[in-house]
Amino acid sequence: MFTQALTQGIRDRVLGSPLVNLLTGPHGVDRYTELVEPTWTLGDARAKVVAVRRQTPRSVTLTLEPNRAFAGFKAGQHINLCVEINGRRRTRCYSPASAEGSRYVELTIGRHDGGLVSNYLCDHAYPGMVLGLDSVGGDFVMPDVRPRRILFVSGGSGITPVMSMLRTLQVEGFDGEAAFIHYARRAEEACYRDELDAMPGVRVLHGYTRTTDAADLDGHFGPEHLAAALADWRAEPDAVYVCGPPALVDAVREHCPNAQWESFVPPTFTAPAETSGGTVSFTASGVEVTDDGQPLLLQAEAAGLTPESGCRMGICHSCTRFKTRGAVRNLITGAVSGADAEDIQICITAPVGDVDIDL
Repeated sequence: MFTQALTQGIRDRVLGSPLVNLLTGPHGVDRYTELVEPTWTLGDARAKVVAVRRQTPRSVTLTLEPNRAFAGFKAGQHINLCVEINGRRRTRCYSPASAEGSRYVELTIGRHDGGLVSNYLCDHAYPGMVLGLDSVGGDFVMPDVRPRRILFVSGGSGITPVMSMLRTLQVEGFDGEAAFIHYARRAEEACYRDELDAMPGVRVLHGYTRTTDAADLDGHFGPEHLAAALADWRAEPDAVYVCGPPALVDAVREHCPNAQWESFVPPTFTAPAETSGGTVSFTASGVEVTDDGQPLLLQAEAAGLTPESGCRMGICHSCTRFKTRGAVRNLITGAVSGADAEDIQICITAPVGDVDIDL
């Protein structure tokens, strides 16, 4: 403990010294202190992995210690996590499972077929690994004045933002009514089951989609599951939060139209029968393609380009590029923008006519 405190004291004096920052210009103190310790930076938010747990066969739980440049998050938000794989920086968004305001950030990352970053971390994460924390965002959060009756529903890795909300309420001493339904494929793949079952003041129900063994609920979400979760309540929930695959989100919203929701499964965009047939120019690469109606990210990749991308659903903003000419359509909202100079998210944007992109 003494050694750790001494090290932190030296770090804080170095990073906080205006003289040191002046003497290390024009690069600044970060470019030098990171050679001693990669997380000793003022401008770049980074975190060291201090613990690795593989609590299910298809996930890994990382405990991160962020540096002082990390500004924190609200329960339910996501963090753009950066990791270097084979010499290339990759960014993906993950929602912390830790409580709001915690010193440590806990991420539980599920294995996915074809998931480059998630599978890499499941297989190769280790204590001492340093990861980038690019930015924090998302509107899937609770209001500052907490609702008194809350229903949470999650499926698979969608449990992480819900765990953050539940843990935050526990820290705050929440004394309202809370119920939680979580769906996993099997009992052994249900993250946080022991903690949830011991959580005071929360009615927890488990459903499994590949087996009925040890399940509290049979089948998929519907009126029976909703009634089971709210069995002892005298009134309808004030707020409903659901995070999981699109089918689960749709089912919950059908019965709870005002539910706040989030899904980490990228949507599938179908190219229209008739496309503009315009020319897409990736000006920085000198590559031109004929528009096929797909998102600009997919068209760039089909042309052999490798732009930075993350969530592929318009959440993480890591694919943002500058459009210098032409009109584009947002494939989620349908809105068309004709401004000649603007930043666009190429994962959810398709051309309308000729378009020039700085890529």
